[in-house]
Amino acid sequence: MEEKETLYIPQGLKPRTELFDDYGTEELFQSIIITIIAGIIDILIYTFTKNTAICVVFFLSSIAGSVMMLTKDRINISVVDQVKFMVRFARSQKVYKYKYYDEWR
Repeated sequence: MEEKETLYIPQGLKPRTELFDDYGTEELFQSIIITIIAGIIDILIYTFTKNTAICVVFFLSSIAGSVMMLTKDRINISVVDQVKFMVRFARSQKVYKYKYYDEWR
């Protein structure tokens, strides 16, 4: 009697290095860019308002928000990826205009 060979497919392997769960070096660089842009906006806000508390809260929340939006979930999609998918889907939709004719008239 011949024994069947089974195929072992490992699950949960990550092809890239991650700093913590589902947040890798690519997301880190994106967060750094967002932080630099937020810092420039923060400097502009400070020049107009001269309010340190608002600037600190804005800067820290922009860092935390970028990390939360770029962290991937269990199906490997982040919030930013989901928005990209929605925009691409909206652009791909075609609009077909038609005229309604009453056939019983």
